Amino acid sequence: MCSTRSPSPNAPATKRSAIIVSHGQPSDPDPAEAALARQAPELPGWFVQTATLAKRGSLESALSRAGAAPVIYPMFMTDGWFVRSALRDRLRDVKAPVVLPPLGVDPGLPDVALQALAAELDRQGWSAGETTLLVTAHGSGRSRNSARDTQRFVERLGERAPFAELRIGYVEEPPHLGEAAALCPRQSICLPFFAADGGHVQEDIPQALQATGFAGPCMAPVGLLPGIGRLMARAIAGAPVAGE
Repeated sequence: MCSTRSPSPNAPATKRSAIIVSHGQPSDPDPAEAALARQAPELPGWFVQTATLAKRGSLESALSRAGAAPVIYPMFMTDGWFVRSALRDRLRDVKAPVVLPPLGVDPGLPDVALQALAAELDRQGWSAGETTLLVTAHGSGRSRNSARDTQRFVERLGERAPFAELRIGYVEEPPHLGEAAALCPRQSICLPFFAADGGHVQEDIPQALQATGFAGPCMAPVGLLPGIGRLMARAIAGAPVAGE
């Protein structure tokens, strides 16, 4: 894999180029850059780099090595402003980029999450039919995009697994995380619908769960679950060629 944190060669002429792009952490960009680089899948026939929008020059550096028509994989949970506007604005001078749908709307994502949930249920000795699943997400007070994609993800989980109850709690819109967590019984699991282990996952979610007496386990964010690398690799490998 290739990281944009250190110099790397240009994409070989015989390989297609892909860049996995995430939001990153504006207040401390380097750890998020390194974490994203560790997630990049090994993909034969591809030159794969990573970059965050938060680190100045990171995406531009990766693009300078990528060549024409790079495949851009948005490591975002929502097909919203960051993917449709902020990212595309940064790509305005790139020749024929192929921007894929973001991680959060990948049709295979619910199955990856369910595999991790099945393992957690097994660790707890619980059955899905007697367990409440609380999905926590970012939300937005200005746009419905985050809630829309979170709800679709939860609906697909519900179609595949017979949880006793499915609840959603948002950081930035109602139903807020604390309100949703307070309604959960002791036999509950929290699944953060986030791409990375950032401030919301490390601070906001644990604080809200503790404040409401949430008794169940809180899993790793969806973007860090086992199988996400394979999901990204499959999406990148299946990307159309520019112009086709």
